[in-house]
Amino acid sequence: MNGRAGGDDGPGGDGHDRGTGNPAPGGRPPALRIETFTIFPDLVGGWLAGSLIGRARAAGLLDLRVHDLRSAAQDPHRSVDDAPFGGGAGMVLAPGPVFAAVETVDPPRPLLALGPAGRRFDEAMAHELADQGGEGFSLLCGRYEGMDQRILDHLCDGEVSVGDFVLAGGELAALVVIEAVARLVPGVMGNTGSADEESFADGLLEYPHYTRPARFRDWEVPEVLRGGNHARVARWRHAMAVVRTLERRPDLIERRGGLTPAERRELEEFGLIP
Repeated sequence: MNGRAGGDDGPGGDGHDRGTGNPAPGGRPPALRIETFTIFPDLVGGWLAGSLIGRARAAGLLDLRVHDLRSAAQDPHRSVDDAPFGGGAGMVLAPGPVFAAVETVDPPRPLLALGPAGRRFDEAMAHELADQGGEGFSLLCGRYEGMDQRILDHLCDGEVSVGDFVLAGGELAALVVIEAVARLVPGVMGNTGSADEESFADGLLEYPHYTRPARFRDWEVPEVLRGGNHARVARWRHAMAVVRTLERRPDLIERRGGLTPAERRELEEFGLIP
């Protein structure tokens, strides 16, 4: 296996067979391998080549491969869609090219289709996918009016949805999944504490942030952040995360069984009792 679908990887997808479960040089864990199948490899590959994700790929922490579904098409026009049986508007992603593209690569499983009928993607699912280790997982981006049901029934291992809204295709949704999962891979964020303090990491929204100047127009940074008492700062930040979650996403508080006694004490300490 050379990691290519018919010899076509997107930008930055060099096709090298990394992330197979063997330790990386220097004893580092194997790179998390994620393979994406799409009819727009340039679109997906370009995004994955930049910023945080691009640096993590270059460092060998992520093994991200992008495959062009059209590479497995058999006709001169490289068609991957056809008219739906029974009539109706639009076109449907055909099973032939999709099965061929995936089977040529034999990507890591699970292979998840991006679609509205799938499991709702959230931080818990991101952790599940990040914990795949060197085995990794794969994503299939739909287009047109949808994909032939036989792709979902007999090729994919499940579906994942990023929300109850309609996109032109699965590429943006795939990038959401990849970035959310990649941030959880050790070393990707640089600062090992960053991922632990993000929203949803402990079932809460993130606390508010401030930077210099300490006074901007008539708005001042809270005094607690300027006092140098790091333990008190930590308690304040957690209390503010609780308050923000209570105000904006009370369902998250309910999901975790309500406030803990320690959280109630923190709210009392800073006069934040709702």
